[in-house]
Amino acid sequence: MNDFIKKAAGQMTENYMNCDFLPKNQDKVMPDEKTIEKIINDTRRVIFPGYFGDENFSETSTGVFEEGLLINIYSSLKKQIKLALLYRCQCNNTQEAEELSADIAKEFIESLPNIQQMMFKDVEAGFAGDPAAKSKGEIIVSYPGLFAIFVYRIANILYKQNVPMLPRMMTEYAHGKTGIDINSGATIGEYFFIDHGTGVVIGETTTIGNNVKIYQGVTLGALSTRKGQALAGTKRHPAIEDGVTIYSGSSILGGDTVIGKGAIIGGNSFITKSIPPYAKVMIKTPEHILEMPKGTKEDDKKVWDF
Repeated sequence: MNDFIKKAAGQMTENYMNCDFLPKNQDKVMPDEKTIEKIINDTRRVIFPGYFGDENFSETSTGVFEEGLLINIYSSLKKQIKLALLYRCQCNNTQEAEELSADIAKEFIESLPNIQQMMFKDVEAGFAGDPAAKSKGEIIVSYPGLFAIFVYRIANILYKQNVPMLPRMMTEYAHGKTGIDINSGATIGEYFFIDHGTGVVIGETTTIGNNVKIYQGVTLGALSTRKGQALAGTKRHPAIEDGVTIYSGSSILGGDTVIGKGAIIGGNSFITKSIPPYAKVMIKTPEHILEMPKGTKEDDKKVWDF
């Protein structure tokens, strides 16, 4: 038995040594997935105090709760940023990575008050846009769209600082939990609401204005990615202007595609060209054809038994 185990181990070791993306240096340690998840959940606690923890009113009103949690978020995030920078060789040495990660983590913490204000507006948009919502608290604790938007907003801070890996790890965590895939590089304005949400895809270079509402199954994507890495850094995804509503199952593709202010995009639309402001795009309902078997009356209950 030991012979075939040793043989497999030897072959896998050889594969490992010949691979160019697996770490072979002890300094190259991958960021930790579980730690990233904890940073996300701790940040959500501090953004929405009282909803995801056991803190009481006195702790939240005096800032004691936020202060302790922010220290933990800063320390954990700084370490994960450092690991990501070293893994991707974006720093010349450990000291440089330590200093840069401290600066980025500091900016992340400083950005959270603004992110909190943005999230409050997203909650308002969700409550105003969904008659089934019983309270804003219900949206905060149970709506997958809001969670995906929250994770995007904090990941976007790190994306704009060119932190490798971490922004994608964050948004993919949200993707796995909600079925909503928002790339951390997208630009999304205020009062954004995703209703239901499953199957929504928002690409890296998408821009979305204020007061935009989209439904499940919407794709804001690229026309083609066959050129692969040659397209990196180019505008590949559409622009959605203020006040647009996009109904379920619609695909809007292309970096030159602009959906004008106030437009309404009906369900299952496939759009690759710009739509003017305040236009309505509707898909004509397909004609239903009833084929009757020969010699069968229309009211025969066995009409489909053929």
